[in-house]
Amino acid sequence: MGAYILRRLLLVIPTLLGIMIINFALVQFVPGGPIEQILANLEGRGDVFESFSGGAGDADFGTDNSSEYVGARGLPPEFIAQLEREFGFDKPPLERFLNMMWNYMRFDFGDSYFRSISVFDLVLEKMPVSITLGLWSTLIAYLISIPLGIKKAVRDGTPFDTWTSGAIIIGYAIPGFLFAILLIVLFAGGSYYRIFPLRGLTSSNFADLSLIGKILDYLWHITLPVLASTISAFATLTLLTKNSFLDEIKKQYVITAKAKGLSESRLLYGHVFRNAMLIVISGFPALFIGVFFGGSLIIETLFSLDGLGRLGFEAAVARDYPVVFGTLFAFSLIGLVVGIITDITYVFIDPRIDFEARNT
Repeated sequence: MGAYILRRLLLVIPTLLGIMIINFALVQFVPGGPIEQILANLEGRGDVFESFSGGAGDADFGTDNSSEYVGARGLPPEFIAQLEREFGFDKPPLERFLNMMWNYMRFDFGDSYFRSISVFDLVLEKMPVSITLGLWSTLIAYLISIPLGIKKAVRDGTPFDTWTSGAIIIGYAIPGFLFAILLIVLFAGGSYYRIFPLRGLTSSNFADLSLIGKILDYLWHITLPVLASTISAFATLTLLTKNSFLDEIKKQYVITAKAKGLSESRLLYGHVFRNAMLIVISGFPALFIGVFFGGSLIIETLFSLDGLGRLGFEAAVARDYPVVFGTLFAFSLIGLVVGIITDITYVFIDPRIDFEARNT
């Protein structure tokens, strides 16, 4: 196991480097940038994408056509050069990338261009919302999937198993953001009912509510985002639970226990459950990270939740590169490390799993 862990740890470095190189290279070809964002605001256009969408930004504002920034036309070249130095764009891309990676290796993610706060502090500020969303979604996924998976395993091949499998496949096929839009249209005042709020985690009068009122208000706001995040997670977990139970039910000790007259409930929850759920429970870190990172961006943006997903979206739109690359580096590293922890958990729970036999 030690050799396998060492190989996985060594693979983290080239994987992380490859992720950063690809994204840094893509950014070089994306139109717009933080300097053009500032210049657009200074000239009253306010929208960095206006010049790319056929708006007023296509007009010629001056005679300095040699500038690489469209918004720079009509502004002093000295001012443009000063902005380039402040943002570090006066250096070639390779030098900027190497400096960025050196800082990231020391966990120095720099400061946001537009928020006057360090990226590290900004992530810590937004993280509680995303963690809350991820924990609730994962908890509900386990509460639904485990009983449903056990029921499907016990009644394998029956109409109940067939119909629930169809519903699970449909749920898995629906993207989380599409299900979120459906919930907004149906229950958040989109076109039909206005049962749940559309924005935020709490109401404007949250501080004036009693303890019970605060709890109910919080649950009222979190319902739709959690449901939208859970739709695909519970489908995968249900099928995993079912298959784990089916494997255990067919083993010899279960057949022997049935022959000795052990009740079905005691057999299922006293013996089969303990053995079958080991693999399911050990997958909790990977499932949480998947829900935490996978669906947070669009879900938080749709429901106006001030978390990491919305932060990443706003940073990408505003071309706030320290936030974009800092969060990308941190989350990629966390995802890779959690993958290793998940594998170690599998081996710790079930010694029959042998990763040493793998060639990679």
